[in-house]
Amino acid sequence: MPSIQYVFDFTEGDKDQKDLLGGKGANLAEMTRLGLPVPPGFTITTEACRAYLAGGKEPADLRVQVTKALRHLEDSVDRRLGDRHDPLLVSVRSGAKFSMPGMMETVLNIGLNDASVIGLAEASGSDRFAWDSYRRLIQMFGKTVLDIEGELFAEALDKAKAAKGITSDVDLDVTDLMALVQRYKDIVREEAGRDFPQHPREQLDLAIRAVFDSWNTDRARIYRRRERIPHDLGTAVNICTMVFGNLGETSGTGVAFTRDPSTGAPGAYGDYLVNAQGEDVVAGIRNTLSLDDLKEIDPSAHGELMTVMRRLETHYRDLCDIEFTIERGKLWMLQTRVGKRTAAAAFRIATQLVDEHLITEDEALERVSGAQLAQLMFPQFDSGTDRNLLTKAMAASPGAAVGKVVFDSATAVAWAERGEDVILVRKETNPDDLEGMIAATGILTSRGGKTSHAAVVARGMGKTCVCGAEELDVDVAAKLVRVGDLSLLEGDTISIDGSTGEVFAGDVPVMPSPVVLYLEQGLDAAIASADEETGALVRSVDRLLAHADETRRLKVRANADTAEDAARARHLGAEGIGLTRTEHMFLGDRRVLIERVILAVDEDERQEALDALLPMQRADFVELLTAMDGLPVTIRLLDPPLHEFLPNYTELSVRVALAHADGSPDAKDLALLAAVERLHEANPMLGLRGVRLGLVVPGLFGLQVRAIAEAAAHRIKAGGDPKVEIMVPLVGSVMELHLIRDESDLIVADIAEREGTELHIPIGTMIELPRAALTARRIAEVAEFFSFGTNDLTQTTWGFSRDDVEAEFFGKYLDKGVFTVSPFESLDVDGVGRLVDIASTEGRATRPDLKLGVCGEHGGDPDSVHFFHKVGLDYVSCSPFRVPVARLEAGRAAISSDSSDTR
Repeated sequence: MPSIQYVFDFTEGDKDQKDLLGGKGANLAEMTRLGLPVPPGFTITTEACRAYLAGGKEPADLRVQVTKALRHLEDSVDRRLGDRHDPLLVSVRSGAKFSMPGMMETVLNIGLNDASVIGLAEASGSDRFAWDSYRRLIQMFGKTVLDIEGELFAEALDKAKAAKGITSDVDLDVTDLMALVQRYKDIVREEAGRDFPQHPREQLDLAIRAVFDSWNTDRARIYRRRERIPHDLGTAVNICTMVFGNLGETSGTGVAFTRDPSTGAPGAYGDYLVNAQGEDVVAGIRNTLSLDDLKEIDPSAHGELMTVMRRLETHYRDLCDIEFTIERGKLWMLQTRVGKRTAAAAFRIATQLVDEHLITEDEALERVSGAQLAQLMFPQFDSGTDRNLLTKAMAASPGAAVGKVVFDSATAVAWAERGEDVILVRKETNPDDLEGMIAATGILTSRGGKTSHAAVVARGMGKTCVCGAEELDVDVAAKLVRVGDLSLLEGDTISIDGSTGEVFAGDVPVMPSPVVLYLEQGLDAAIASADEETGALVRSVDRLLAHADETRRLKVRANADTAEDAARARHLGAEGIGLTRTEHMFLGDRRVLIERVILAVDEDERQEALDALLPMQRADFVELLTAMDGLPVTIRLLDPPLHEFLPNYTELSVRVALAHADGSPDAKDLALLAAVERLHEANPMLGLRGVRLGLVVPGLFGLQVRAIAEAAAHRIKAGGDPKVEIMVPLVGSVMELHLIRDESDLIVADIAEREGTELHIPIGTMIELPRAALTARRIAEVAEFFSFGTNDLTQTTWGFSRDDVEAEFFGKYLDKGVFTVSPFESLDVDGVGRLVDIASTEGRATRPDLKLGVCGEHGGDPDSVHFFHKVGLDYVSCSPFRVPVARLEAGRAAISSDSSDTR
């Protein structure tokens, strides 16, 4: 049986092999294929990682394949790993299919030991460089491979600098570094119980294993869960010839983007550090120089970098994120990938690439998402208010965040869990801070730039972030931060603006975003008060939303209960109302009347209450139909559990008991308590509600149908064009719907004759019970439309009580991988989605023109919208604020579906 190929040279792959080679390996192979200056190396596949994780050890022939690839690499560069004279050194880097910045491990300078460090010094002509590289290896290897607390090495470095009275590690001389290497080796022996390995191949093998193991670290699993990346993909391992940015003033390292990843502004953007290695830039240990500074320092290398960046952006037809090193004037490309970007940058870059004829409008629409559009609709700080500016730094990830200062990840998580908004303040973040970054509303660091760990991760998560605030003196141990003469303690409130880099003391008021202004008032109004950058963003959103509207098949309606909600939804692009919850119309003074309807002791008392409610309901519906004139309005008849319309059982019992104790019980209260006790339910959500209430309480649904029909007739006489639909909730049997429909048809016909108008009011049902979905073929004999109530359908399919389970155990289910996302947030396609598919298919088998929609909040969830398009629904309905999101995703779903059909 032929062995599986687990190792591929950089010359063997291409960018389309991310499943096998991981993103980093595939793109290194692609750059090699393009003839760009990539250091030679090879990739161990994700398949090898999966085999290792499944069996607890490397595949049998992996070591042999690594040996062959290593020898080929040694021959190609004419050096040997860890040799005493001009040694080959390599980096060992993770690289999963999907980018997971900082979540897994990297080890540089593999091959250095007590002997080869001398050879490296001789070959490079720099003792300092060699010993600096050696101390970096021991530090990274100790933390990554031997699981030693990184702070121990950082403290030793800080002590070495303090002893010399310096603040930068580049000011340590060779004697200092030799002593630091010895101290690091002592730390390894004390903490790991073994000496730092001197054999280069042992270093390599242990580093490879550490990268494999890093796939399942807590932080990696948390990141994957948040980003919905499957846990079974595994990571590739890239072994690459080391090139050195820490060889003096003619060397350096950097991270660059072909466009600004924060704003989307055209032109190359990046960070560069002289005399440094790659992790110095990403870790934010030193504040960086710009690419313009690099142009002044090394015009030749800068010019070559610009050429390479333009070529890569043209080749990938997208924003590219690039890691590079300059070794004594020679440019080397260490990585490229399609770069993470903010929501604003995503929209601007997509339309720029269309205008530059690099992508089509359909491709541009696929480059943005509903989640990104939702981010752009969040409020921003009100510049017209008095604000106490503390400092201004790097605008790393946009947004307006207000919260209490915390200095560590654990506190951020704990405070967020008790409902506090927090800002995580750090010198710089590292992968161990991930949980705190997720919990925080914003992130503020005193070091680093737009390519630091904090910035990259925050942009990926859509978190507000400000980096490189050098004026901040962050004292984590003392839990305070100094800004000039001001000291902020843990728990003090600050506000950070990720769009401008400004940091303010206290709570700064927020205002609507310009994107919301555009959506509600139009393009001209939004641009009139916008600066150039904001204007460009709004125009990009307008173009892509317009293209989505031209492309999509799914209609988008809104869930709206009032005329005000309906008007706002219409401004946001809603094409009707998919759900009006009539129970919201029975609050306040009207609640007494609905109580009387339900608790009436005779027909006269009930009819009196119904007669009082009728004009109120009719007026509600007239307002609603006026606001949505010409567009469909689906009105759901009363649905909530019975107890919501009755006096509180506990309060009433206490009142009666106290009255008994005083010897003066109220006869009315006694009668009321008896009625409430008679109707009391152990599980109201599955009790007397929806269609059941309409069948048990005479005249209740008839009241609502009459009010709807009279409102429609009123609008027709006033010259309007009402398109009202009646939806019967919680149907489980076709006979239930038959009974309500028969009653409703008689009422509508009666009003049409009385008012002298023609009324066509379709009657349908919500599909929110599994039985309804499974008997849809019969229900469609009576229903003219189905609207899937996916909130209740999820509850009844899973057997969940949403109000209880989300707080009780959903967190544990997410941690344990039972869910990757709450089924109330994104549709459970395999279970609930299967019921939707069955009901849609079988309902249309009975009634081919059956209209199908969804009115749960899943209608505004981006992933769910794609599913609803796929199964053939006619429309989705969601809250007004999510209408633009649903419009965008419906367009993307149509394009995605067309692409699938042509493949």
